[in-house]
Amino acid sequence: MTSTAPITTSDLTAGAPVHTVAGNGEWWRDAVIYQVYPRSFADGDGDGTGDLPGVTSKLDHLAQLGVDAVWLSPFYRSPQKDAGYDVADYRDIDPLFGTLADFDEMLAGAHERGLKVIVDLVPNHSSDQHVWFQEALAAAPGSAERERYMFRDGRGPAGDEVPNNWQSIFGGPAWTRLAPREDDGPLGPQWYLHLFDSTQPDLNWDNPEVRTEFEDVLRFWLDRGVDGFRVDVAHGMIKAAGLPDWDGQVAMVEGTVEEATEADPGAPEDGSTGAGNRGPMFDQDGVHDIYRAWHKVLAEYDGDRCLVAEAWVEPLSRLARYVRPDEMHQAFNFSFLTAPWDAATVRTVVNASLSTMQAVGAPTTWVLSNHDVVRHASRFGLEEIGGRQLNGIGANDPQPDAALGLRRARAASLLMLGLPGSAYMYQGEELGLPDHTALPDDVRQDPSFFRTDGAEPGRDGCRVPLPWVGGAPGNGFGPTGKTWLPQPDVYAELAADKQYGVKGSTYEMYRAALGLRRAENLGAGALAWVDSLADHPDVVAFRIADVVVVANLSDSVFPLPAGSQVLVASGEVDATSGELPSDTTVWLRG
Repeated sequence: MTSTAPITTSDLTAGAPVHTVAGNGEWWRDAVIYQVYPRSFADGDGDGTGDLPGVTSKLDHLAQLGVDAVWLSPFYRSPQKDAGYDVADYRDIDPLFGTLADFDEMLAGAHERGLKVIVDLVPNHSSDQHVWFQEALAAAPGSAERERYMFRDGRGPAGDEVPNNWQSIFGGPAWTRLAPREDDGPLGPQWYLHLFDSTQPDLNWDNPEVRTEFEDVLRFWLDRGVDGFRVDVAHGMIKAAGLPDWDGQVAMVEGTVEEATEADPGAPEDGSTGAGNRGPMFDQDGVHDIYRAWHKVLAEYDGDRCLVAEAWVEPLSRLARYVRPDEMHQAFNFSFLTAPWDAATVRTVVNASLSTMQAVGAPTTWVLSNHDVVRHASRFGLEEIGGRQLNGIGANDPQPDAALGLRRARAASLLMLGLPGSAYMYQGEELGLPDHTALPDDVRQDPSFFRTDGAEPGRDGCRVPLPWVGGAPGNGFGPTGKTWLPQPDVYAELAADKQYGVKGSTYEMYRAALGLRRAENLGAGALAWVDSLADHPDVVAFRIADVVVVANLSDSVFPLPAGSQVLVASGEVDATSGELPSDTTVWLRG
């Protein structure tokens, strides 16, 4: 920080707005959406795994927190080889989570509380137990059944070489060869493509039958009353013609962060942070035809139903193509999620995001954590924040500074919730939960851990069951105390019941911020930078209406204007000295 001279409220005067507000007030444009990972949210039947009745039992927690909507990760019938992202039946509930009647009860309960509900859709691949894949295995090469998936002959004289050199995101080859049988072709058994686990064969989206099937799946859930869909691997359904070899490397998580060099310490002007998958298996132009068709399906229903893209795509101008007016409605901003704790990078990513999305009339959709990456309370506690930390932290890896991580996480969350557009929260971040960074290997379940022979710790650490009652068996996760993954000791003191009504708790900070965000209409406002603080390079400061958000990302205190009215803060602000501590965000009345 270059200056600690006293400042006044006049120093908080902002420049011109950097974007305009688009749309007709659709709910998803400025909604705060809470991700529920059902197996780890709340257990209703005591088997140690969360379920839909458990979600229903905690809807009051979400309503009182102040979020606008809920996104549920997959609950479909599945062999659970990849935590439900291997779907065997897209129109049924896995018994692990309950029944369709349980889903309907949960949906009705959410709607009664004013909460919208978005469900996960996994269209890039199915489970190998899906009836279609089983039919494909029983059918001959070249059959209509095999045309639903990506079957290919192998290379080489005997067809025993992989069809191309693509690698699975979870590690290892992206191809598996079938067992020999009598009706194999002249090159022997065929191979099938799986960009993820071998139990998750990729569907062939060049096949009209696949497109018709998924449009019917959309209608099935829309008819039940869901308010939208989060689309898994939204950038991966179409592959380049001919499936050419690729010399690049697919990251072991859905995105990766390329560490900045000394010569280029911040993000480039387009906001790129390295958070993107590249190659002939991702971000092909043909995916947009699919979403134009889906947009038309959703338009048949009232209530502003929405499509949300999980697309690890950069630069942001490529991401914006997914949210053009006749395609999807939101796309997760992974450039923001992967930005380091650096003020210049944050300002650049925010600027680029707002201007790029404005060009297509879409909101920016901010996110800091989800079920695929290390929670930001742990990520920001690491000495170095880079791509290798996204996909889990193992017991033998450098461990986060828990206090630093939580302090920065609270500051980052308060900054995010002050930004215009929509914001996503991952379950438990309102409690300040860290990853479980010391999970024993023998309890891990993530396929990326096994496919890389343990080189990648995997995502289990961010998926640990939530603590509801500190000190109770399983910290109140369910009636028996069982938990499908062990909880770290710190979860007892971070449990929800230990934070309700407690001044300064992370939960109460979130609740206050969400209430103010709604009352001040921040999500639908126009952001303007406080340019007068440009000589404080480690401070991010912007104004929306008469609320000023100031985040101090430096390692020293920052003097707030004398007499400032503090609306909410991520940490203690000295009312006498008016100093904003390091790694702290505050909302002021300006």
